[in-house]
Amino acid sequence: MSLESVTTSIDESVSDFVEPIAKALGKIVFYSVPVNGAEVPLIVAWLVLAGLVFSSWFGLVQFRKFRLAVEVVRGKYDEKGSAGEVNHFQALTAAVSGTVGLGNIAGVAVAVSIGGPGATFWMILCGLLGMATKFVEVTLGVKYREVHADGTVSGGPMHYLPKGLAERFGSGGRKLGKVLAVLASIMLLFFGLFGGNLFQVNQSYAQLVAVTGGEGGAVGSSTGALIFGVLIAVLVGMVLLGGMKSVASVTSRLVPAMAIIYISACLIVILFNVAELPSAVSAILSGAFSPEGVTGGVLGALIAGFKRAAFSNEAGLGSAPIAHSAVKTKHPASEGLVALLEPFIDTVVICTMTALTIVIANPASWAEARAGEDVGGGVVITSDAFETAMPWFPYVLTVAVLLFAFSTLITWGYYGLKAWTYLFGRSKASETTFYLLYTVIAVSGSLLTLQTLIDLADAVLFMLAVINIIGLYLLAPIVKRELDRFLEFVRARNAGEIDEA
Repeated sequence: MSLESVTTSIDESVSDFVEPIAKALGKIVFYSVPVNGAEVPLIVAWLVLAGLVFSSWFGLVQFRKFRLAVEVVRGKYDEKGSAGEVNHFQALTAAVSGTVGLGNIAGVAVAVSIGGPGATFWMILCGLLGMATKFVEVTLGVKYREVHADGTVSGGPMHYLPKGLAERFGSGGRKLGKVLAVLASIMLLFFGLFGGNLFQVNQSYAQLVAVTGGEGGAVGSSTGALIFGVLIAVLVGMVLLGGMKSVASVTSRLVPAMAIIYISACLIVILFNVAELPSAVSAILSGAFSPEGVTGGVLGALIAGFKRAAFSNEAGLGSAPIAHSAVKTKHPASEGLVALLEPFIDTVVICTMTALTIVIANPASWAEARAGEDVGGGVVITSDAFETAMPWFPYVLTVAVLLFAFSTLITWGYYGLKAWTYLFGRSKASETTFYLLYTVIAVSGSLLTLQTLIDLADAVLFMLAVINIIGLYLLAPIVKRELDRFLEFVRARNAGEIDEA
């Protein structure tokens, strides 16, 4: 039996088993209600509401303390002797590497196809609101992290939910928190294995095949797929074995590099079509409030933009606090401020650059997609937009996809490890088992589609957002206290009352 027939058989068997579960859970998690001709997913409304609440609760902290956040990243308020594994910049790049991925390239194209240019405006707004949510969850992640005897750190919702709820509500809160912690760990682990791992390998391999001659090209065979999967698995495994310090060391170099490559490519297209820039900006602003011309009108543009931003920056999902918890700091709110830069980078900068590139280049495939035609996915639209200025762009896009995928793989590998060890312990045997499982799934990602598993993973992760955000509401007063403490430290340091680190 050939390898292709084996993988096809596995794909079909898994799909037959998982599809009913994925569909049932998806209907619940992504349940939508019709509003004025548009479908509003309640989970998106839940995430956006959290951004609005926390933006109000903390007095628009994402704007007032943006400059302070940048100063913290630069190390201005570092202190000697702080527990942790990595500095603020490394923690930020590790978390950003988990959110910046194919969604920034393909997902944005889908958003502006469904919602028109105006979706870009709402995407930016949602990203700005998500900055406040990210600030809250990461502050809690650092405050309730667990520093182990060997100096390594574990954090995330599986730590701050039980500890924080116990602190505020006593034994009842502790019992509830423990249940939520187990659920959070299971959800993070499941998404890590299939959404943060298998899907990334699958999509990056598909892009590589597309630019190397298709299925009849150099890597289009099942053997080529296997070699690609093994290579990715080995590279990911080498990084993960080094722990958070190794992950942060790679991402602190990889994230700036891939951001520069991608943003530079966007700027080339924009400059190539610079005469169209004013009309493109006008289309984005007018389209955000235009009652006609887009599916669902204003609401359609708003939903498309909010959905893309919420799915992209993961604010409120509880994943980013795992990476940020490893930071070297004595003040949890210091890293909370650093974390609010994450949705800004992911959504306000990178997603917006993609959207602006598509709107200004206006490729034929985008017009076809807006008319309801199947053009082969969002990657095709983005690629066509870049090709207006650079005929060789598919190769640049392939490099971007590979970098984005690899960075997501290693970060979600770290997230998955922390969820796994919370459930099964931190023994060497436990960690080795996870590494083997993660690398095997990475290899299978180039051979198998398993779309139903990926759909199920998406639903599971957004289920976590419901649990996590309820916890954030209950623990917000603690975050307020931590912010006041850090701001007092900053005031005293700037006044010379505290010695420089």
